[in-house]
Amino acid sequence: MPGRMRQVADKPRCSWAAGDPEMVEYHDKEWGTPVHDDRVLFEFLILEGAQAGLSWSTILHKRDAYRRAFARFDPRRVARFDATKIRSLIKDPGIVRNRLKIAGAVRNARAFLAIAKEHGSFDKWVWKFVDGKPIVRRGKRNVDNPSTTAESDALSKALKDAGFTFVGSTICYAFMQAVGLVDDHIATCFRAKRRR
Repeated sequence: MPGRMRQVADKPRCSWAAGDPEMVEYHDKEWGTPVHDDRVLFEFLILEGAQAGLSWSTILHKRDAYRRAFARFDPRRVARFDATKIRSLIKDPGIVRNRLKIAGAVRNARAFLAIAKEHGSFDKWVWKFVDGKPIVRRGKRNVDNPSTTAESDALSKALKDAGFTFVGSTICYAFMQAVGLVDDHIATCFRAKRRR
């Protein structure tokens, strides 16, 4: 999410959020905030996979439709989606109608549940990739943030080994930013100064 920081509503923010009320709200309330709820972690895995080749704003504007289409991101329900359900989702104009991404979400739900069962929760498993606490970077510009790291490479490999799809290292890094495994708010952003 490149660019320079801008002022919106008297608060300095990361520039990628400027000019779009949904992006501003997402930036202010979610991006970089640690998540420990398995359902929300699953939601962001699916949304970040859906983003592949598209902009985050495109997916964010479709988020409500995704919640409806994917059973509010209940991985148990999504794991039971069959070929008929997948065909119906391909016709849903509210989401990205890509057969591979939709089928991948179902496959990922099954893999997600397997990890959660083995480790007690997906949350317990995924936070090990950052030793249980967010990696914090405070660059001058968002464009200076990396798109992949050793941690996202390791997460991508582990997810692929577990049977996930649409989990390349770049997607994994975006997921890590979204759920607060990584906090990349720039130094001048008001969220960089918040208390943990």
